[in-house]
Amino acid sequence: MTEELQTIVDLIRYGASRFNAAGLTFGHSYDNAIDEATQLTLHALHLPHDLSPVYGQSRVTLAEKEDVLGLFLRRIEERIPAAYLTGEAWFAGLSFKSDRRALVPRSPIAELILSGFEPWLGGREVRRALDLCTGSGCIAIAMAHHNPEWHVDGVDLSDEALSLAAENEARLEVRNTRFVKSDLFAGLQGEHYDLIVTNPPYVTDDETDALPREYGYEPEMGLRAGGDGLDLVLKILRDAPLHLTDEGLLICEVGESEQHLVKLLPELPLAWVEFQVGQMGVFVVERQDLVAHNARIAELAAARAPATAASSAATGSAAAGLF
Repeated sequence: MTEELQTIVDLIRYGASRFNAAGLTFGHSYDNAIDEATQLTLHALHLPHDLSPVYGQSRVTLAEKEDVLGLFLRRIEERIPAAYLTGEAWFAGLSFKSDRRALVPRSPIAELILSGFEPWLGGREVRRALDLCTGSGCIAIAMAHHNPEWHVDGVDLSDEALSLAAENEARLEVRNTRFVKSDLFAGLQGEHYDLIVTNPPYVTDDETDALPREYGYEPEMGLRAGGDGLDLVLKILRDAPLHLTDEGLLICEVGESEQHLVKLLPELPLAWVEFQVGQMGVFVVERQDLVAHNARIAELAAARAPATAASSAATGSAAAGLF
């Protein structure tokens, strides 16, 4: 049957049809079967990801065809995300190494990075920026790459994720980044930033349990975030003012948990970003607004983990009561 597949376009079309017939789930860098089939085909043929369509009618050898079909088969039978099969994911115009140590880079925050975070920064100078829950380091490294005058810290609790971030730092030859192991802000005492960007875990427990097989290859700690997906987000909202400069800005992705956050904190003025493809659960909030509503945020965060909150209050490390 596959004897009829002779060109690059033949293979891409065939792969896309097989993927759709198999009911694969997309969403790891690419959101459709054709793009994933293209990615896998070009990777197997050792060709650039942005190969001109002019080469689409190029004929492939039998050995090359077998390599491509082998990747297709693994994608279908094992449900491995394409980025893990190729070991590469593109984010904000940059090629990142991608493997099971961290989530596949796919945040819409890439669009904000490429736009210089305008109009949200409003021309404010940024000297220091933080990527909280950095994972593969994609947000931190992309910010540093596109803004060489910034110093960017990337923070994560996972040693495996931080090792991948370090490899991406070397891969992309950025010199203005620093990666730190920390449980959110716990290891950043005394550090202040003009801009904090975060894509924390925000998937609800029910949604995590029901995710398609593809997501099972990713570290669960990068996804699961409690009954409404806001367990970590509330801690970030509570403690961010301690680490933002006076005119500082927090940008946070919460995905589908946007609805829960709006219901929980209707009084907090959050600006929801409209991307080219629409609204995608990313908000922007000023430090002054986080300070003004800190008492309520701290109350909600404490209700999630009473023991932790009590310990924090005893040591004076929590934001509650400091504003």
